[in-house]
Amino acid sequence: MLADERGVEISDDEVGEILGSMKEMPPHPEVEEGLSRLREAGFRLATLTNSTSQVGEAQIENSGLREYFEQTLSADSAQRLKPAPESYRMAAESLGMELGEIRLVAAHGWDIAGALRAGCAAAFVARPGKALFPTAPSPDVVGADLREVADQIVAAEEGVADGVEIR
Repeated sequence: MLADERGVEISDDEVGEILGSMKEMPPHPEVEEGLSRLREAGFRLATLTNSTSQVGEAQIENSGLREYFEQTLSADSAQRLKPAPESYRMAAESLGMELGEIRLVAAHGWDIAGALRAGCAAAFVARPGKALFPTAPSPDVVGADLREVADQIVAAEEGVADGVEIR
């Protein structure tokens, strides 16, 4: 899609190479610390990708972060890709939870919008070049990286547990 937008031709071999490299992308430097913070606070963690199950499994395995996640989920299982509500419902069902009990953490505005519209909570990782959809609902947590987002999620959930909702 990007090649078409920019008027660049790429061969089938190059497409395969690009897609193959997606399985080996390293995590951002602060991700492990953010995941650790969430786990230490008692949160259950799972991934939800629009990639196939095989690609999602390879990505999490190659990232070195497998230990943090209890499940690696693919929207393929719902037969509807995110931001369709069926993919978020499938994730909640797989975790044995209600939609309102889960929170999607993502750096894609379309994914945040889909999760919120489906009834999930959401947290936006506002990495450079990423933006929320201006016409969609806003998440209650926004941070520059996963460490910041994790700290806000923990604070927000502690506030709810104490009977005070933090937004």
